[in-house]
Amino acid sequence: MKSALLASGLILGGMLMVADRATAHHSFAAEFDSKKPVKLKGVVTKVDWTNPHVWIYFKVKDESGTVVNWGAEMGPPHGLQGSGWRRETLKIGDEITVDGFLAKNGTMRVNARSVTLASTGGRPGQTLDAASSNKTEETK
Repeated sequence: MKSALLASGLILGGMLMVADRATAHHSFAAEFDSKKPVKLKGVVTKVDWTNPHVWIYFKVKDESGTVVNWGAEMGPPHGLQGSGWRRETLKIGDEITVDGFLAKNGTMRVNARSVTLASTGGRPGQTLDAASSNKTEETK
């Protein structure tokens, strides 16, 4: 009887942990607009390699020459690692180009679809999939 009660408690605890994670996570459509693609070129200022999403922050010069700070949401660390990313892939000061989708609320945030590293030593820049949470047919 004790083992059945213990097993039931473990199962219930596991279900509660999964439910908590599921409610904390958002959908792409809740925050970003798939009809507003954007390509931004800038310099990396910070990388947050954390769950549930990796974020990169970078400085971008707008049309008037003003430097604007942007944040780009990418997929989870395990999704990025499956696409060839490592914690050390981006460093502060690296030049990047981010293809993604603008935030619905007008803030300087994007959901990254891909990140291209600047070319170095005569080699073209590497483009890596950003494990975007946007999986609609129109963006594939």
